[in-house]
Order: sequence, then C-alpha cells, then structure tokens
Amino acid sequence: MALVLADHDDPRRVEVRTWLAAHPDPSAEELAEAGWVAPHWPRPWGLEADQLSALVFHDELERSGIGLPDNPIGIGWAGPTIIAGGTRAQQDRYLRPLLSGAEFWCQLFSEPDAGSDLASLRTRAVRHGNEYVIDGQKVWSTWADRADLGILLARTDPDVPKHAGISYFAVPMDTPGITVRPIREMTGECHFNETFFDGVRLPADALIGEENAGWSLARITLANERVNLTRGGVCWGMGPSADDLFALVRKQGGVADPLLRQRVAQCWIQQEILGLLDQRIVAGLVAGRPPGPEGSIKKALADDWGQRLMELASDLTGAGGLLTDQGPLGAPVDRWHWGFLFGRALTIGGGTAQIQRNILAERILGLPA
Repeated sequence: MALVLADHDDPRRVEVRTWLAAHPDPSAEELAEAGWVAPHWPRPWGLEADQLSALVFHDELERSGIGLPDNPIGIGWAGPTIIAGGTRAQQDRYLRPLLSGAEFWCQLFSEPDAGSDLASLRTRAVRHGNEYVIDGQKVWSTWADRADLGILLARTDPDVPKHAGISYFAVPMDTPGITVRPIREMTGECHFNETFFDGVRLPADALIGEENAGWSLARITLANERVNLTRGGVCWGMGPSADDLFALVRKQGGVADPLLRQRVAQCWIQQEILGLLDQRIVAGLVAGRPPGPEGSIKKALADDWGQRLMELASDLTGAGGLLTDQGPLGAPVDRWHWGFLFGRALTIGGGTAQIQRNILAERILGLPA
C-alpha cells in the first residue's frame, strides 16, 4: 500500500522549483494560470498530469511553502462536475476564476425534507423561454453567505421518477430573489445557512449538462465531496488535527491514566488505517479510476474517528474544560472547544453516517435497496 512519491531530483519536482525560481511569490492567479492548482485537469485549466504527477507537484509546492487558493467547494466539487458535464463556454466562464479563488463557491443541494434522501428535493426550476424560474428552499448551505456562485439541484420535471427529473445549475448568489440566512451553530459561528429562492430567474445557459439529467452530475459532485471532506482530517480541516493532539501527548511524556492512554493508542491506530485507505483511494486515481464507493468507506470511518478524537481531547482537558482558555493537557485552547462542538456535524454533513452505510451495502456488498 506504500505510495512512494518521487525523490528530490525527479524532473517533476525540478519543474516546480524552476517555475518558483521565476515566480518566487506567486499570486493565486499565477498559480491557476500555470496549472498548478489542479494539474490533473485537462488543459488549459490544468496540465493533463496523471494523478501521481499531480501529487508530486502539490507535494513540492507544499515543501516550498506555497499555499493553494482557498475554494474547497469550487475546486473540489464544482470544478470536476463542470469539466464532466459543462459546455466549453461554461468551462471557459467558470473554471479559471474558480481555480484562482476569485469566485468562491457554495453548494445548494440539501433541503429541509431532502437531505440524506437528496433525490426527494422539491425546489422547482420551470422553463420560461430562455430562462428558468427557481422557487424553493435549501438548508445547510455551507458558506452561502460569502459565496459568489453556487451549484444548485432543482426539479425540472415533477412527473417522472424522482431521480429522473432533476437538473443541475450554476447560480450567481447575487441574483435577485435569493435570500441567505445564516444558521447560528452551538459553536457560536455561522458555517451553515438557509437559502431561499423566490422567483429567481436564471438564463438557460446556467444549466449544466442536459435538462433532467442532473442526478448523474450530482453523483460526480457527491463522490468528490466525500473524498475531499475527509482529506482535511478532523473537522474537515477547519480545526485542530489529530497530529496536534498526539504532539501534545508526546510533549507531556504520555498519559498516566491507562484507560485514556488506551484511547490515545486506538485513535492513533485508526489514523494509520485511514492513511492506508487514503493511499488506496489515491492509487485508484493514479490508475485512472474515478472516485467511487471507497469514498463512502473513508467518510464513514473518518467521521466517527473525528468525533472520538475530539471527545478524547475533551477528556484529556479534564476539569479545565470548564474554562474558556484551557485545552487538552493544559495546552492553550486553540479552538479545541470549537472542534469538540463542531464534531457533532461530522456524521451528518456530506451525507449522514447511515446513508454512507446504505451506499456500502448496496454498491459494494450487493444487498437489496
């Protein structure tokens, strides 16, 4: 399972260092223009690199201290879907500013009565000449309050089986008729939002792919979502990491309590297992296989593990957890309290733990729906 990246003198690493020598402090636009943000994408947006080469490029950029643009939903989910189903005009319109982070994206999929059973969505898109009129409500819309554009699923044919009447749209979030209301979480922050569509008019070219064929594109988005959510580690990469916790344990010389010490060991073991699963997923991508149900395996394991890790961090804080400035083992709080509270969302967001297990049962084990 070991995935060995290229050594220091590999031509791909030299290529990155040579480019950085000419661009010592590259902007997000320069990184996107050069193809470094998504080198596995087709030209002119990427470098048409194989997945292993893309990993080498990104590893060399990281070693050089170069950060890539922050646009996870745009780059990780919307971009691959637009490449798969969008027209060349749509790709030219959306992909470059998406890669540079100039246009930040959100996802408009879940509804109050259609979250895990996403195909039951009720938001309507009715064609009127060269426009679609959108009416409905979305919920748990991550970053909709700061996004420039969103990927939207809406029902365009209510008279066919539910998966067959859905279409996929790219929506400017400043379109008249869109109202975004932040949802205050128990963390105190507003990561999620409600989004309302009241007679929102979209031009016909906002449709990605064919009308009523949006479910196949949604599956591409969801497959990429499950892989990318867990790639960030605990709390989807937004809070303290497992390595942060293990470093605190090592700094303290270990944990005296045998039960807590065993929990630390179990969390570390599962981190190693998830790392091996990561390598299996990457190996599949390197071999040319698109993300599949293994993303659901990773998500089902990683989200449970993330919650257990944050519960362990809380227990390692002890009575100090009642204080606002105390983290695990006496460390500064450093958003550990936030991570413990946000961890409740892990087994819900991006498809509930139960839905992930249904996918595994049906698509891998071949059990009946």
